[in-house]
Order: sequence, then structure tokens, then C-alpha cells
Amino acid sequence: MLVDINVLQPADSPRLGGCSEEFVRSLASSDAELAPIVVHRGTMKVVDGTHRLRAAVLRGCRAVEVSYIDGPAEDVFVQSVSLNLATLPTADREAAARRLLRSHPQWSDRAIAAATGLAAKSVGVLRRAVGGRSAHRVGRDGKVRPVNSAAGRRLAGQMILARPDASLRDIARAAGVSPGTVRDVRQRLSAGLDPVPERMQVAERAEVPVVRTEVREPGVTLPILRRDPSLRFNEHGRLLLRWLEAHAVSSGEWAAVVDGVPSHCRELVADMARGCAEVWAEMAEALEQESRRTAV
Repeated sequence: MLVDINVLQPADSPRLGGCSEEFVRSLASSDAELAPIVVHRGTMKVVDGTHRLRAAVLRGCRAVEVSYIDGPAEDVFVQSVSLNLATLPTADREAAARRLLRSHPQWSDRAIAAATGLAAKSVGVLRRAVGGRSAHRVGRDGKVRPVNSAAGRRLAGQMILARPDASLRDIARAAGVSPGTVRDVRQRLSAGLDPVPERMQVAERAEVPVVRTEVREPGVTLPILRRDPSLRFNEHGRLLLRWLEAHAVSSGEWAAVVDGVPSHCRELVADMARGCAEVWAEMAEALEQESRRTAV
């Protein structure tokens, strides 16, 4: 179907480096027929074919052949990644996975791995860094499964005690767990054990978020740290102070900078900012864990 170029919306591209102008010019100067541009029908966003579209513009075309795809608007980026996997470098696929972990935290590691061409273990590592957690995960088969079935096990245990003759499937359906889990809970109760294994209890406690009531501005915190002798007269402490001074940004300071970032650099800057934030978050978590450990 021929569509006016002017009605097409810019792609939500997974390519951190944007379009290759050299490739666009080579396409435009060739005699090859351009394949249809893949467009999301609901938003008219280009899903695949930005290079071909720009080549068509250079050729002086006013309309291009379009192939429509449907689906939720929030999944346009997912489709764009999937259609470009063959030509996406690892850095772009990892950046795409980090984005999906934020926008689709309920997706399982395997589902995000399938969409981004990464290994499920690699997605798991990124999830721990990004913090893309959800109480439930949607697998590649579309089934919803709890990340930690502790609550479901407790409910199943209560139902088994209240209705000892109920079938495994009936209890599983009501508690939101599998029949195999119900069978295990029943066996644990018969043995006088807690329906939730210790490892699940540990994982459940680890998932409790830390509530922060106040975050100090860098302008308040930095002078305090600079005056601390244990940092000033320590090699690692001085390095830390240099890091903090170079990267400290107060709330609202970044707004003016964002307005001045050229459009072709925005994705790269955004990805680097996220990467730095993730590294700082890992460091903050390590410091908090060490603080908890030494306080015991």
C-alpha cells in the first residue's frame, strides 16, 4: 500500500548510533527497489525501514510502499528490536533489554532474551542492575507465574488445613500456584514443616524495598564529605570524592542541559546516563549491604 511520506512518524529506533548516512546515500543512489517500510498502524510509527525511508526522500519520492503491523502501542519498540536483530550490535541489544526491563518488568528473562537476541542469563544480570522487578512474570508461552510463590504456598497451606479433601487442582487454581506446588506444600505440612522453604523466605525478605524518606542535595552532602579526614587522607577516599564532584547533579539542573542536547545525540546521552545511574545504583546497594553487615 502506498502511503504519503509526510504522515509517517519517526521510528523509535533501537540503534544507539542512529541512521548510517553512508548507507542511506548508497541506497538512494542504487537502482534497487526498496522493500516496503514496516509501520505500526495505530501510531503510524516506522517500526523497520528508517534507512529505506530516508533513501526514498533523497530519491524525491512523495509516497512509499508500506506494510502494516498491529498491536499495542507500548510494544512498538519491541517489534522494532525484533525486526532488526540481525543487524543490531550487542551494545544496542543490551540497551534494548534494559529498556524492556523498565517498560515490561513482568516479562520473564527468557521472553526479553527472545526479543533482544541475548542469553536469558545476560538478561538476568541486567535485571539485577536495572531493578526491573515485578511480583509476576509473563513467560514466552504467555502464562503468568509468580516470581516468588511464598504467598501462594501459604494460602495453599491454609486451604489444605481447612479443606483436606480438596483436590490438588482446585487448591492450585484458588491459590494461584501449580498442582505440583500444592503437592509439595501438602507433603511439607505432613512432615511438620513450614509450607514455604527457607530459601524462598530469604528471597522474600530480600525483595522488601528500602523506603527512603529523604535524599540530600549534592550541595549539602559534598561539603560534609570533603571535610572528612578519613576520605581526604585516603587514596580511595580521594578518588571517590573526585567521582562525586564530577558526577553530582542537583535536582532540576539537568533540565537546561536536556534542551541543549542535539537530537541526533539524545539516545546516546540517555543510554550513557542510564548506564552511569545503574553503576552508581550498584555501588549504593553494595555500600548499604556492607553497612547492614557491619551493623550486625
